[in-house]
Amino acid sequence: MTTHKSSLGTATGLLASLLILAGCSVAPVYQRPDVATPAAFKEAPINATAPEAKPAAGDWKAAQPAEELARGEWWKVFNDSTLNQLQIEALAANQDLKAAAARLSQARALEQSARAGLFPQVSLGFGPTRQLPSPASRGLPPNADTNPVTIWRGQATIAYEADLFGRVSTVADAARFDAQRNAALFQSTLLALQADVAQAYFLIRELDATQVLYANTVRLRGETLNLFQRRFDAGDISELELARARTELAAAQSESLGITRQRAVAEHALAILLGKAPADFSFPSLPLTRLMVSVPAGLPSELLERRPDIAAAERAMAAANARIGAAKSAYFPRLNLTGSLGYESNDLSDLFKNASRTFVFGPLVGGLLTLPIFDGGTRAAGVDRANAAYEEDVANYRQTVLKAFKEVEDNLANLRLLDEQNKAQDSAVTSANRAARISAIQYREGALSYLGVLDADRSALQQQRAAVQLDGERARALVNLIRALGGGWQEQSATPTVSTASASTQSAAK
Repeated sequence: MTTHKSSLGTATGLLASLLILAGCSVAPVYQRPDVATPAAFKEAPINATAPEAKPAAGDWKAAQPAEELARGEWWKVFNDSTLNQLQIEALAANQDLKAAAARLSQARALEQSARAGLFPQVSLGFGPTRQLPSPASRGLPPNADTNPVTIWRGQATIAYEADLFGRVSTVADAARFDAQRNAALFQSTLLALQADVAQAYFLIRELDATQVLYANTVRLRGETLNLFQRRFDAGDISELELARARTELAAAQSESLGITRQRAVAEHALAILLGKAPADFSFPSLPLTRLMVSVPAGLPSELLERRPDIAAAERAMAAANARIGAAKSAYFPRLNLTGSLGYESNDLSDLFKNASRTFVFGPLVGGLLTLPIFDGGTRAAGVDRANAAYEEDVANYRQTVLKAFKEVEDNLANLRLLDEQNKAQDSAVTSANRAARISAIQYREGALSYLGVLDADRSALQQQRAAVQLDGERARALVNLIRALGGGWQEQSATPTVSTASASTQSAAK
């Protein structure tokens, strides 16, 4: 009797010790790896990066960002009601965004499933079993006959794995970090969609502005051809000048059709972003004018908080770190507690009587406490794999940060140089237009051949088209910069500056 009590006390003490270990975890303490962060963006203006500098009047100033904050409607910085409406339509109907939302729901469901392992699993069962007991289980001779019996059972079964050394909780943590990673990836998809819609919108408007140039060119060259035809019929000019006029008109018409073709393709792309079939979408002509919006870059360290792809890469590291703990916990014992409580009887009518009560405590299958002794290196391989996966995610995180810095620097440089290029191009357009006017006067006075007029007209058209292309590139660079900065967290008092030159375009869009 004493021996029995001693054994029971030893088992109880061992079980209590193991339950205490349930709160212990062998997962490494997670710390976000350090990344080299410059003090300021190289391509940013000084007044946009110096901490003591204040933004210029009218600049769009981003508020202090954080990944958990909702991103602002950054496209409203362009003060364009048409673009605002397109963003609303894309948010409601884009299929890539719906797929990203579905992936996020899947990740959250997996997180819920993993966390369910921290709680006991309870199930109910009811039904009969038919069995033939062995003679030995009845204390009968080996050759004795036994009769099959039917046993009715109505029981509740409980199963629970104690969280020894954090095995269950680390798996749940990994699933939670994966869900957070998918939430960041959803934000990244959303930001990409918003930027793509703005890019497609400004591309169409750039092509519309180019189409206006060619429409005017075709009209003027058509009038010139009619004039030359009359002069040729009157014998005032040679057929060579008439042929040149026809050539220039046909060339302008061909280039105009090329712009129309490019616009059709861009319109189809915008339709897909809006979740519509190209046949069901038509965008009216809306020529682009120069946008003068200022977007301060802020400090590079803010980029680590703003960019959703960086947040996703960081959460992937946290999940990989938790999986290292899950892999290491395989070296330690597992405690599985199971039991059942209910009724069993030979007759269904006696099933729920007090005399039919029964319970079982302990592992219904396998052992209560299990510890693998030899597995041929399976556990060691699991730990090595988890460590290697973590190192991969660390490298991916640092590469994502470097890529983010590059994208910001690229677009800051684009905007800075585009401002200078716009000034030079405006001067070129002015000079080319003046040269075209002077050549036309000299031709009428007989001081210049028509070939000189054609060269001047071609140069003027080329410079005008280059100016329109630069306006389109600047609009897209603004969108790319905001996207590279991770979107917008605009303060309530922040008011963007839009040039008065584009105000007429915005009112026309309404």
